[in-house]
Amino acid sequence: MSTTHTTHAIEVTGVGKTFNPRSSRPVHALKNANLTVQPGEIIALLGTNGAGKTTLLDIILGLTTPTSGTVTVMGLSPTQAVYTQHIGALMQTGGLLNELTVKDTVEMIAATFPEHLPLDDVITQANLEPIYSRRVGKCSGGEQQRLRFALAILGNPEILILDEPTAGMDAGARRRFWDSMTHQARQGKTIIFATHYLAEAENFAQRIVLMNKGEIIADGTTAELRNMSADRVVTAEFPGELPDLTRLPGVKSSDISGNRLSMTTEDSDALARYLLTDTDARNLAISSHSLEDTFLALTKENQEA
Repeated sequence: MSTTHTTHAIEVTGVGKTFNPRSSRPVHALKNANLTVQPGEIIALLGTNGAGKTTLLDIILGLTTPTSGTVTVMGLSPTQAVYTQHIGALMQTGGLLNELTVKDTVEMIAATFPEHLPLDDVITQANLEPIYSRRVGKCSGGEQQRLRFALAILGNPEILILDEPTAGMDAGARRRFWDSMTHQARQGKTIIFATHYLAEAENFAQRIVLMNKGEIIADGTTAELRNMSADRVVTAEFPGELPDLTRLPGVKSSDISGNRLSMTTEDSDALARYLLTDTDARNLAISSHSLEDTFLALTKENQEA
């Protein structure tokens, strides 16, 4: 693997992608996407189906050409970066031959690299030992994802692109996969992964990029994204009767669970002050919205805009 000195690991500038542009109903899969990734960053792309995550990853990998804008990977074109082993990818589907064994697949792909990681290391990281002699067609979807992961890291790339990497994996396999990814991160790899699992984005990514309908609508740490909304959640327990909700200052919505009341408000200080002085509230807590709440709020705002 060669090394190229460059400021950015990945730079996406004004990238758009329109499918069937000459038809009466063109599909705008990406709209003026801008994304700069520094070496060693771990970024999650978060969004629903059709948000544009896979299209963006395909463009970064050179699998499709943008309609507008430019992309560089380690200062090179995506195709050059793939050819020189700067970037490896784990995609959701395709790329495997069902009649080959897992062992044959790994050895065949390894033979195409001028240099590659020791096969024993790759097998261990991808947890392939239990299925190494099995035919690919007999492997479950999650097991095939583990094989694709092994192929992605085989050439020891600086950048790993992962599209829904844990799709089809059970909870145990998903945990082992992220243990392997932690190992990759400690080696200084740049990692971009698309996921539907908010917990994966929150627990593993240093930075989260929210996408909706082909647009990047937010980009920041989990804390930064949560703080994009002025709303806070105030929760309190009431040993007696619950207070009259119509008298609570600034409450936008509420949820009752037994004797515990959760309230969403833009002025948590005023609400907390009222609860502590005018009610018998106990164990009061103030928190920002969860990442899921932020995501739902931002996508709703984007749809209404």
